[in-house]
Amino acid sequence: MAATTDTFAAPIAAPAPTRAHLGRRTFAPEGRGLAVLLVLGSCSSFQIGAAFATRLFPSTGAGGATLLRLGLAACLMLALTRPNVRAWSREQWRAAVLLGLSLALTNGFFYAAIARIPLGVAVTVQFLGPLTLAAVLSRRVRDLGWVAIAAVGVAILGWRDGGGAAASGGRLDALGLGFALVAGLGWALYVLAGARMGKTVEGRGGLAVSLAIGALALLPFGTRGATHITERPGLVLVAMCTALMGSVVPYTLELSALRRIPRRAFGILLSLEPGIAAFAGWLLLSQRIGVVCVIAIAVVVAASVGSTATAREKEV
Repeated sequence: MAATTDTFAAPIAAPAPTRAHLGRRTFAPEGRGLAVLLVLGSCSSFQIGAAFATRLFPSTGAGGATLLRLGLAACLMLALTRPNVRAWSREQWRAAVLLGLSLALTNGFFYAAIARIPLGVAVTVQFLGPLTLAAVLSRRVRDLGWVAIAAVGVAILGWRDGGGAAASGGRLDALGLGFALVAGLGWALYVLAGARMGKTVEGRGGLAVSLAIGALALLPFGTRGATHITERPGLVLVAMCTALMGSVVPYTLELSALRRIPRRAFGILLSLEPGIAAFAGWLLLSQRIGVVCVIAIAVVVAASVGSTATAREKEV
């Protein structure tokens, strides 16, 4: 990671939502091509993890699947990073708790959403959270305009077209859309909590601890469902794949990408995620994507790219 501090936080200076952040950096031009592949790999891995999670839903429910994902990811990350938590200050623990709770909120409601609506739709709606936060922090009319455009795209998702906006061919589940909106709120809170974590805890040990805290917060909601995997041992492998592909792999790839490209370029690449999610839902889950959904996702992606490209960012 060059001569930088390896932290885990989403940059609040860049409007496009991100799951990772580094401090001041220098970038080698020859590493940018690899960075593009790393970000695309991260987005793909995240959506593959979500697809694996849907295989758990019939047995564990969304809450159980979320608990398994965060819990197993926490165990893996703690084993890899071995953070020296005994030396942490009260401020560092507070940052870890806030990040952990935001992770629990975001992932819990996101999984509840994809249990009811297509993957691409859920990710698209969820994007409103960090985009709105960035616009509010920017306080520029132009950035509020990008959010308005994204909101129009999300509103389009409620329309019905001949091919069917939802997997069922009818209108999208209203509760599922609501869950995705709450997940977007959680993502916005995660951006703030991640930025705070990045200032107080060095290395990825903070992420490992926060994942564990998030899993603990989900125990009351997911324990009963999570224990059902003991009845079907094959689901243990699915749960491990969910944790690896949904957390460990994408976060690691993003951190590697951010060593090579500025946050602005990273944010633009990450703005493609709704489209990648829609493709993953079609390819892995046989979720139909109607014309209206394609238009809506394209509008949100364009708003996210525009928001990132026109951002005022103190970046190299």
